[in-house]
Amino acid sequence: MAVGLAVVSSIVIASASSAAAAVEDPWESQSGIYHYFTVPKADVPSHACGNSTGAGTELEGNIGPSGTWAAVGMDASASDCRANIGPLEPGLYYYQYVSTMPDRSKVVFRNPDRPLDVTSHPDWNTLFVPGPEVAWMDDVAAGGGALTELAYTSPVSGAQSSVEVWTPPGYTTKASKALPVLYLLADEGQSSREWLELGRAGQILDNLAVDGDLASMIVVMADAGDADFRSELLDGIAPAVRAAYNVSSKVKQTGIAGIGRGASQALALAASEPGVFGAVGSLSGYLSDTTEVSAAQARKINAKTDLLRFYVGNTLDPHYNGTYDAIQALQQAGVRLEFDGVHPENGGVWDTWRENLRDFAARAFQPSVKDHGPSNGHLAQTAPYTPPATGSITTPHIDADGMVTFETGTQWADAKDVVLWGDWAPNGQWFRIPLTKVGDRWRTTIGPIDGYYYWRYEVNGVGFHDPADTTNVVNMESQLFVPGGERTPLLADLPADQTGAVTTLSYTGAFGASKLKVWTPVDYDPNRPEAYPVLYLYHGFGQNYASWTEIGRAAQILDNLYARGEIRPMVVVMPGYTGAPFDIWSDLSGNVMPLVSSQYNISDDPSQRAMAGLSWGGFLTNGTMLNHPGNFAYFGMFSPPFTAASLDPSTPAGQTVIATTKSVTLFAGDVDTGAVSAINGVEANLTANGIPTVKTVVPGPHGFDVWWQGLSDFLPRLF
Repeated sequence: MAVGLAVVSSIVIASASSAAAAVEDPWESQSGIYHYFTVPKADVPSHACGNSTGAGTELEGNIGPSGTWAAVGMDASASDCRANIGPLEPGLYYYQYVSTMPDRSKVVFRNPDRPLDVTSHPDWNTLFVPGPEVAWMDDVAAGGGALTELAYTSPVSGAQSSVEVWTPPGYTTKASKALPVLYLLADEGQSSREWLELGRAGQILDNLAVDGDLASMIVVMADAGDADFRSELLDGIAPAVRAAYNVSSKVKQTGIAGIGRGASQALALAASEPGVFGAVGSLSGYLSDTTEVSAAQARKINAKTDLLRFYVGNTLDPHYNGTYDAIQALQQAGVRLEFDGVHPENGGVWDTWRENLRDFAARAFQPSVKDHGPSNGHLAQTAPYTPPATGSITTPHIDADGMVTFETGTQWADAKDVVLWGDWAPNGQWFRIPLTKVGDRWRTTIGPIDGYYYWRYEVNGVGFHDPADTTNVVNMESQLFVPGGERTPLLADLPADQTGAVTTLSYTGAFGASKLKVWTPVDYDPNRPEAYPVLYLYHGFGQNYASWTEIGRAAQILDNLYARGEIRPMVVVMPGYTGAPFDIWSDLSGNVMPLVSSQYNISDDPSQRAMAGLSWGGFLTNGTMLNHPGNFAYFGMFSPPFTAASLDPSTPAGQTVIATTKSVTLFAGDVDTGAVSAINGVEANLTANGIPTVKTVVPGPHGFDVWWQGLSDFLPRLF
């Protein structure tokens, strides 16, 4: 077949790092640890912000736990739709803006003035968050290679095509020594440029070269297509590269690697053309049905191939089993190969493949490499993965590696969209993770994750309780705790012999028929001579008496702190209320306190009593401290939305507050600006009057990820 004349169509810039760097999104900005996304409502197709049963707007991308694709609602802010995300771990993120129309259809859009970020995903934007952990794929300050685009005529289609070429620092076509060449093949649905745009191949190669960890080589990024990849590569791309660059034709100095389909093509070429490529890499690859390796072929492959190395993501990698099968087949045929191990944190995504590229490129054409084992922390692959069968799970299924599978019943078979709403964000804000329809059910797997999350289904924008959840019976949200790790150790369940009792009491009070929860320590003794101190712990507006135990994990926090010896024995009472009362005292003093006193061995000494609350409960706590002084010695206010009054030391009530209050704990999330302002005011007022006050602001929203931290901080200060 005729090969068209190769032409270097453009030299983007001298530095490969700069050439591959993402253009900033004008709608994105950063302040502190948060990234803000502000879109003029006029540019939003639905002209609506937020997420509800009607129209709205979200930002979605690989922002969920372990890089899970997730969405965050963009709330109305004056004439804009706005969202914030953070703190983000260092790395590369890709995202898009999505409008939900009134009929639940989705319209993806982006800033029309921003240049294209990802060729194969024209609606995506990219965001690189720098940090020491990812310095190996950051821009180099100086001394990097160069990127060019090489045009050629495809021998398969006859059309003009192109590949991306990285040349090492100081490369010149006049060099007397031909350089090794490595071909990187794209997966199906990718373009050759994706190696640069999402793979950051330019930066990875630059850093390896600058650090002296890379053999001086030329790297060609290509898409060999489906029609006839052998001809496309061997009759089209390779001759064009040889015509334009001073590359070696030696087998031991020619390498090939690919992702997915590209890896399958690389393996097929290694098997059918054992005298062409001396280094072969399979990233999330598999053997095609037409690739078979006999013992005779295996001997040829071993004789001609210096490096054959496999890479794969965790069980979320679509080619996890394909990689396992390929390794088994080749080893059974007698092929010598290396396995990098299973990436424990990511599936078949660029977070995995970037690390794979870094490892493979550093090994290619380097006979001095001695370590042929897996990367640090990577896992063995001992068997194919079999996910839970459809219809076999009715509650979240947690496997041994922290992968969690959610599956609905068939009741939402006709839904247009089903998502998992939960505190999936890095700071505990609420993301939505989409489910995929499988038959008449909706399903997804996320992970690996650890620790505690609370979640619910949203169907066509409407929230639903998990029908299979019989633990949370009062609130819509369900609990998910994944053992392992140190994300939320105080929220873990303890063995039965270390677990206190949680009891529900009913009564009729100021809000009509009411209920409350009572926690007692595991060794509670109703006949103990010394009465127990007591904490009255209130929920927020729109919540209920069970919110602290069903969502806030208050019982687990108390159990863990008590087992550690960090809190005194106490009784904790969690009452309820309805609406937004401005004073809770009549119900607390007239109903709750007498009821609990009649059934539990608790102290009536105000110095042995505490009161705390979250959100509106924090507002009520502040009001009780100021308006009904002398009844409690300790107060905790977690994210009060505002405070209606302050301490006046000139009044008898103010003097009583000063005389009887031992400590006040204030807590809020940093993006909860109203609450931060409120606790700042309370702190200034109380400290000016000599009342011991501890204020803490942590990354987080107006939500339970902040409030359980507040409770954990508050309890050890009591009594």
